Amino acid sequence: MTIKTPYYLIDKTKLLPNLEKIKYVREQSGAKSLLALKCFATWSVFDLMSEYMDGTTSSSLYEVRLGKEKFAGETHAYSVAYADDEIEDVLANSDKIIFNSIGQLTRFEEVSRNHIRGLRVNPQVSTSDFSLADPARPFSRLGEWDAAKIETVMDKVSGFMFHNNCENDKFERFDEMLGIIEERFGHLISRVKWVSLGGGIHFTGENYPLDQFCARLKAFSEKYGVQVYLEPGEAAITKSATLEVTVLDTLFNGKNLAIVDSSIEAHMLDLLIYRQTAKLEPNKGDHEIMICGKSCLAGDIFGEFRFEKPLQIGDRLSIQDAAGYTMVKKNWFNGVKMPSIVVRQLDGTEELVKEFTFDDFAAALS
Repeated sequence: MTIKTPYYLIDKTKLLPNLEKIKYVREQSGAKSLLALKCFATWSVFDLMSEYMDGTTSSSLYEVRLGKEKFAGETHAYSVAYADDEIEDVLANSDKIIFNSIGQLTRFEEVSRNHIRGLRVNPQVSTSDFSLADPARPFSRLGEWDAAKIETVMDKVSGFMFHNNCENDKFERFDEMLGIIEERFGHLISRVKWVSLGGGIHFTGENYPLDQFCARLKAFSEKYGVQVYLEPGEAAITKSATLEVTVLDTLFNGKNLAIVDSSIEAHMLDLLIYRQTAKLEPNKGDHEIMICGKSCLAGDIFGEFRFEKPLQIGDRLSIQDAAGYTMVKKNWFNGVKMPSIVVRQLDGTEELVKEFTFDDFAAALS
C-alpha cells in the first residue's frame, strides 16, 4: 500500500537508541524518567516507550487522562492552574499532583488531602536564550521562588518539581544550575521524598557525558534522600520521526522555489515560532531551492536547501526530526490536510495508524 503524503513517519528503530540511554540512566543513577506529553503524545508507540520509561507527566487534564489510559507506570499531573471543575478528574487519573503555586495548593488542599502532592519551584535560572520558552524569565508565572514562603507549606507537600532546563545539551551547565538549586533550596529538599528535575536536558544527544550525568544525579539523590525524576520530551524522541511531503509545484521568483503538500504553520509550528529552519538531509549539491508550504501565510517556508538536481513535481522529501512539538501542535490552518501518522515497526513494516479527513476538520470547528 502506498501511503499518501503528507504524513509523520515515526521509526521505532530510531526511538530505541534514545530509550536505551534513558534506561541506562535509571540503572546507573536510580533516576526515573517520565515522558513529557506536552512534547510528544502519539500513543501508537507507547507500547515500546513504556518498556523503557517509568510513566508520564502532563500539563493538563486531557494529558493526564491520556497518560493514565495509554501508558503504563506512574502518572504525574501538573498544570499552571487547575480549574474547579477538573480537579477531581485530575486526581482520579494521577499518582502525584504538582501545584504551580502556593495559592493553588491552598485552594485545593482539602480535596487533594489523600493524594501525593508536590510544588513547582522556580530557581530563577535557566538555559533558554529565547524569552518565550524561558521559565525563569522576568515576572515568570511558573512556580514559587521564595524559599521562606515555600517553607510555610512544607507540611502539605512531599516533593518538588524544578523545570528550568531548555534544550540544554551541556552537562556543565546542568551541573552548575543544579548546584544553584542546592544552594538556594537544599535545606528544603532534604525535607521531601522526591524531586523532579523536569525536562529540557538533552542527555540522549551524541557525545553527552552520560556517566557524569548519572553520577551527579545519584549523588544528589543520596545527599538529600530523595527519589529523582526526569521528564524527557525531546530527549526521548529526538531524530525518531520525519515529515514526509511531496513537491506540488516549482517556480522561479529570483530564487528557485518548490511548494510541498504541507505547511510549517500547520504541521511544524515550533519552527515558525522560534524562527528555525527545518532539517533536510543530505543538503548537498549545486542546486539551492527554497522549500515552501502550501498555506496562504507569506512566511510559510521550511528553509533553503541544496540538492544534486532540480526538484520536479512529484518528488518526495523527508523533513527530519519531526517528532517533538509537532503532532501535539498540528492544526487546521487554511484547512490544509493534516498529515497522517505512520509507524515503522521494529521489523520494518509501516503501519498507517491515523488518517485525517474533512470530517475531522469540520468536527474541530462548529
